[in-house]
Amino acid sequence: MEIFNNNKTYNFMSKKISFLGLSTILIVASFVLLFTKGLNYGIDFLGGTTVQVKYEQTAPLDKIREVLKDTRYSSSSVTEFGAQNEVIIRFTGSSSDLTNDISDDMNKILVPTGDFEIRKIDMVGAKVGAELREKGIMALSLALVTLLIYIAIRFEWRFAVATVIGLIHDVIITLGLISLFSIDVNLDMIAAILTVVGYTINDKIIVNDRIRENLTNGKEKDLDILINNSVSQTLSRTILTSSTTLFVVATMLLFGGEIIYPFSFTLFVGIIIGTYSSIFVVSPFLKFLGFKIDNYRSKEAIKEQKRKEKEKLRAMYEQGRV
Repeated sequence: MEIFNNNKTYNFMSKKISFLGLSTILIVASFVLLFTKGLNYGIDFLGGTTVQVKYEQTAPLDKIREVLKDTRYSSSSVTEFGAQNEVIIRFTGSSSDLTNDISDDMNKILVPTGDFEIRKIDMVGAKVGAELREKGIMALSLALVTLLIYIAIRFEWRFAVATVIGLIHDVIITLGLISLFSIDVNLDMIAAILTVVGYTINDKIIVNDRIRENLTNGKEKDLDILINNSVSQTLSRTILTSSTTLFVVATMLLFGGEIIYPFSFTLFVGIIIGTYSSIFVVSPFLKFLGFKIDNYRSKEAIKEQKRKEKEKLRAMYEQGRV
């Protein structure tokens, strides 16, 4: 069953200014959030220690903060973790600069707060955190540059620029939402963003491929109409693929627990934004970048002519006529 009729053409290009205006607003808002509120880096990137504590009863957050106030862990943040009887205690410092065993310390300090069990302690040094943050940013940058080169070789440079603009659009707005909802940024988050980039680039390449196919095989000379036809022909596939993927990700988001919540949240919003940009953002940019149908077809005709000449010369050589 098809959600959208592939034989029907939807006039996306008539609304291109509205959609690009909406994207501009979202990007500006994301930049404002990133520069004012910033990202909530986890211990993977900042360095520090997290202690996961499970209580027999509802965790007394205020009491925990009170007993930590007069210790060297006074700067700790205490937050609920997935359930009312579990908490996460975060503070700067790792095994290299804490003289006593953290588990022993916490077992003594938290005695007045009730019956509890320390389930997990994670520690990352500040130097290691800085290296992980640098490598995470490098991985994301290399992924975008590699995709730019690949699409430029496979299609045409304007397709590559428009696609990478769409990817940057997806990443910035996703990061803005991560900042807005104060989601912890850690290595899982980088993996989720790279997954979103890989997922949405597939959608964008499929749309670009249909545009190229219609450019090569069709006779339409109006770029707006050609883009409308191409996006409409791939719309059902795009929506169905994104919907089924979102169903799985939404299940992870709702029932996966706090540990994978940042990963699931990033995937969820990233897929929605990536699908939106594949349909409404990337293709209109071809027009703003000065893409001309006649110029493209002329270049393709020249390439085809050279290819046939090479095949002819190869055939003559194999027959011993050259």
